[in-house]
Amino acid sequence: MVKLRELRDALERQEENRLSPYATRSTQAIRRRFEERINEGHRQDFAVDADRILHSRAYTRYIDKTQVFYLIDHEHISHRVLHVQLLSKIARTIGRYLRLNEDLLEAIALGHDIGHPPFGHDGERILSGLCQLHGIGPFLHSVQGVQFVDKVEKQGRGLNLSLQVLDGILCHDGEVHQERLAPDPDKTFARLEEEIRLKLAHPEVSLKPMTLEGCVVRLADTISYIGRDLEDAITLNLVRREDLPENAARRLGRTNGVIVYSLVADLITHSFDKNYVGYSPEVGQALKELKQFNYDRIYNNPRIKEETPKIEGLFAEMFKLFLDDIRHRRLESPIWRDFLGAMDQAYLDRHQPAEMVRDYLASMTDAQFLRRSQEMFFPQALPARFA
Repeated sequence: MVKLRELRDALERQEENRLSPYATRSTQAIRRRFEERINEGHRQDFAVDADRILHSRAYTRYIDKTQVFYLIDHEHISHRVLHVQLLSKIARTIGRYLRLNEDLLEAIALGHDIGHPPFGHDGERILSGLCQLHGIGPFLHSVQGVQFVDKVEKQGRGLNLSLQVLDGILCHDGEVHQERLAPDPDKTFARLEEEIRLKLAHPEVSLKPMTLEGCVVRLADTISYIGRDLEDAITLNLVRREDLPENAARRLGRTNGVIVYSLVADLITHSFDKNYVGYSPEVGQALKELKQFNYDRIYNNPRIKEETPKIEGLFAEMFKLFLDDIRHRRLESPIWRDFLGAMDQAYLDRHQPAEMVRDYLASMTDAQFLRRSQEMFFPQALPARFA
């Protein structure tokens, strides 16, 4: 009978022949803590990482986190979980043609947005202001993603993911327009911590992933949302298909399916057997125009921001009350009952109260945030026995 470890060894030998010389081998995975069961098990390292993210509590919460449009009751509008699944599929498709490590691509893709708070980028902006007000620096979902998988999951023990996956999550920066990207290799866990500090001190800094797989996820992030967000906006009558910039429509198409195909095909064609990934100049320019259109007509559209001041007020009140609950050790508070009560003492020792509040608020789904707001700030109906 064949041993599973022998089959894994065969897979890893096949990687040497099958993968591009610029791809990351599974045997190159670096972890903070050695785990015998990974070393001796049948799953390759980056497949283990993908599974750990997929089964994490933070991944489960993707199901009810905003992609772009929040407080809109419509069954066909994207949530964060769909964006993550689309990115994983697109990145693995690109990786298959470029002969990259698909397990690593999947792990980074599944985890890349795991640090997003409720209500998308508006929630991120609001929470960032509160974090700075309380002296713990800005809130950035890329940094928070590493925080969740490394220091919050498993009651604060973390998932012990590989350096390559943590780096991919930190460096994904899908909102930054990039037409060509090469990796910045030879990173260490010490360098990862340095880059986190650098990003918090200078949020505008653009970090480069350490692997070509991380570079693919970063560019594919835009591919996965640019056309899909457009379709959602058309569904909500915010824009019309014929409003698209002419050059972008001609080069890329007017529907999500055609846009994705055009971008993926161009990226593969101009990145094959290269130590970087990138578009042709013509497609890169068209993508830049389409992204600007989305920002002008969709993401910054005041019609979808009407309730934002209310959300901002609720964030501020919850932050203040939960901070007070920690300082006065009110164990009946939701932050103790649902979050801190299950945490290892090491997590409590390593984090300031404001950082704990940040982690708790960022972990909430949109629906949980609204439920907590209802419970804390609005009158509740009394049980019948008090009537």
